[in-house]
Amino acid sequence: MQLFGFEIKRKQGQELPSVVPPSPIETGSTVVNTGVNAGGHYGMVMDLEGTIKNENDLIRRYREVSQYSDCDGAIEDIVNEAIVADEDKRSVELTLDELKVSASIKSKIKEEFDNVLRILKFDERAHELFRSWYIDGRLYYQILIDENNIKQGIVELRYIDPRKIRRIKNIKKERNKQGVDVVKEIEEYYLYNDKGITEQTTQGVKLALDSVVYAPSGYVDQNTGMMMSYLHKAIKPVNQLKMIEDSLVIYRISRAPERRIFYIDVGNLPKLKAEQYVTDIMNKFRNKIVYDATTGETRDDRRHLSMMEDFWMPRREGGKGTEITTLPGGQNLGEIQDIEYFQGKLYHALNVPISRLQPQQGFSIGRSQEISRDEVKFNKFIVRLRKKFSVLFSNALRVQLIAKGVIRADEWDEIRPFLKYDYLEDNHFSELKDSEILMQRIQSLQALDPYVGKYYSQTWVRKNILRLDEDEIEQIEKEISDEQEIQLGQAEKAGMLDGAQQAATQNYMAQNTEQPEEQEQQPQEDDQATEEQPVQRESAKVKQLKTGTWPN
Repeated sequence: MQLFGFEIKRKQGQELPSVVPPSPIETGSTVVNTGVNAGGHYGMVMDLEGTIKNENDLIRRYREVSQYSDCDGAIEDIVNEAIVADEDKRSVELTLDELKVSASIKSKIKEEFDNVLRILKFDERAHELFRSWYIDGRLYYQILIDENNIKQGIVELRYIDPRKIRRIKNIKKERNKQGVDVVKEIEEYYLYNDKGITEQTTQGVKLALDSVVYAPSGYVDQNTGMMMSYLHKAIKPVNQLKMIEDSLVIYRISRAPERRIFYIDVGNLPKLKAEQYVTDIMNKFRNKIVYDATTGETRDDRRHLSMMEDFWMPRREGGKGTEITTLPGGQNLGEIQDIEYFQGKLYHALNVPISRLQPQQGFSIGRSQEISRDEVKFNKFIVRLRKKFSVLFSNALRVQLIAKGVIRADEWDEIRPFLKYDYLEDNHFSELKDSEILMQRIQSLQALDPYVGKYYSQTWVRKNILRLDEDEIEQIEKEISDEQEIQLGQAEKAGMLDGAQQAATQNYMAQNTEQPEEQEQQPQEDDQATEEQPVQRESAKVKQLKTGTWPN
């Protein structure tokens, strides 16, 4: 099949016979069946119920929900934690410490990663890109490459509205000898229509997989297989919060002022004349002063009678006479516990700590015991979002490396697991937690130090107290050895070894000067003992020369 756009050739694997098609859960693809009992769109049957039919409506709903003030504040907290802006450092860096390739290949991979960030304009638009991906639940970019100069790599990454493109998984089946329909071939591509893909419009241009960068949210509805946004859980709380706020505003407007009630004595007048009499009295005593916001003037407007004005009630003969009373206003207008409840429910649906809803609470950096569990959960949620969003970099970097000849197409699957994206951190709670854990380990190490080498080995301490793995232990030993060699070289250069030899010489001379005084105090038993002392001194000199403590 001829697709619009380029396609990176790779070795095609043989599809194993099965009656169960591959699951589209990871990508949220629209499943299309062809072959046995199929026809229609491009010779296919498309399941438009619940997938394409509702996806555009969901994206539109997500964008409407994100415009609500409380929801927008929660989204800003998430985006600001995930993408940290700094004047001196970049928001994301590529780490290749675990990749077992040459230094030149690592340098080229990092260089092409920088080119991808430059094409995406990530330094200027990082916040907008992540926010758009979080709200819509997906992000599409078309890769534009000059076919006459493929070695140039990616020329442009052009944004595609997610309402105009779908990922299609075409599953071709055939009937085997037993009469069972089995999967024969799977074909995937993107379907693009500039007018949008809906249940009425299913035609479009086919784009190859390699010509589109697709970054899904990874949050898929298990029933429909449709890719959803992380805002999906916030739709109901936002609607509830809107209704409760609107009802509260209406109640306060209608119940806030105190109004008068006029009971007018109409005596025995007929009904029509009684109503006319009440109306005349009302028009006679009513004086409605209104404020004109356009001109800034106050004027007397008697033409309208609103619900905020006084009440006029007729009263028949035999009852009380004309009377004026007061209708009190609402007594519980200052209570907003119901609004706070739904605000907390909204933040809980978005996995944002409820403490961030109160701006009057200051941010304090204390011990890890003061860190709330919600902040720790929020930090883990941000890490998961970053990993999902990093698919955007990986897909674009793959095409860039293959197009420029840095790697082959079959080498990408081996390299991909070792690409680590290091995001700039701004969550002080996670830093405090790591620092507190490290301090506790160091305290345990100090208490255990007298027993190391007697009851516990250094390897056991490193693995069980410091929680280091084999690679970290090997790396630390190598760094310690390198540092000792550097210190030894610096000491030799500064002449510290000569100073040590001089100190040893001085100690030796001091010992030799004190020895005769001790000999004089001791009685000499015979001449043979006095003759042996110089011999012993000579042997001591020889021994010190061998050990290097005697001056040259």
